[in-house]
Amino acid sequence: MSKFPILFSIMFMVLSFSAKAQEVEIEVIKGKVLNAANDLPLEDVNIVNLNQVKGTVSGKEGSFELKAKVNDTLYFSYLGYKSIQVRVTNDWTKYGDVKVKMTEIGIALEEVTVSPLKLTGYLEIDAKNIPIYDNSRYSISGLSYGYEVGDSQPGAFAKTMASIFNPADLLYNTFSKKGRQMRKLRKMKEDDEIRNLLQEKFNRETLVALLQISRVDIDEILRKCNYSGQFIKTANDLQILDAISGCYEEYKVLNRD
Repeated sequence: MSKFPILFSIMFMVLSFSAKAQEVEIEVIKGKVLNAANDLPLEDVNIVNLNQVKGTVSGKEGSFELKAKVNDTLYFSYLGYKSIQVRVTNDWTKYGDVKVKMTEIGIALEEVTVSPLKLTGYLEIDAKNIPIYDNSRYSISGLSYGYEVGDSQPGAFAKTMASIFNPADLLYNTFSKKGRQMRKLRKMKEDDEIRNLLQEKFNRETLVALLQISRVDIDEILRKCNYSGQFIKTANDLQILDAISGCYEEYKVLNRD
């Protein structure tokens, strides 16, 4: 009798056992988010599973449900409270509800000076006093996204085209080193809870946690994709997500070609 069938059977059994041992079932876990100071429930806390790229918010009693498996990391963020990351453990999946407590922090609001626009009633004078935003945005045929390039200098359009068609010069060092994180973008865009969550945020914290890159990296990516400083400062996190995602998808196509 040949030894090869026996050896093959043993190898197959070992590989199957190894695969089953590594396989961890994704379950719906439950928990409550509380104020650490007084144990009162916190409603509308943003909760994101950084591994599965799924999100949800806490209910009136601070309760939440979210798909996760052991060792997944959940990211909790709430206005006025310190954001935290919590690892899912075996006892959480086996024995039910876990109380997650968040610590309140002081918020220092920067003073904003608003200069009112004073109108004289004379069109020629008032027209000169109205601020003009001179950021230019170009739309390239065949691409679904436009590009902002700051001001409308004579070489602005050429700069835009050079950025798009020479991705190795401007984007390779950014995207190639962060490919694993960037691949999460599509999952993030497909999850309605995460999109709703990001639409209300402007602080980039959730994006930083999901993509595992710094806010400086995010701003640098947007600049290399020729988004203006005004857009970077004023866009909400969902707009930032869509901008990075669109730029990354175009980079992959152009880099492949």
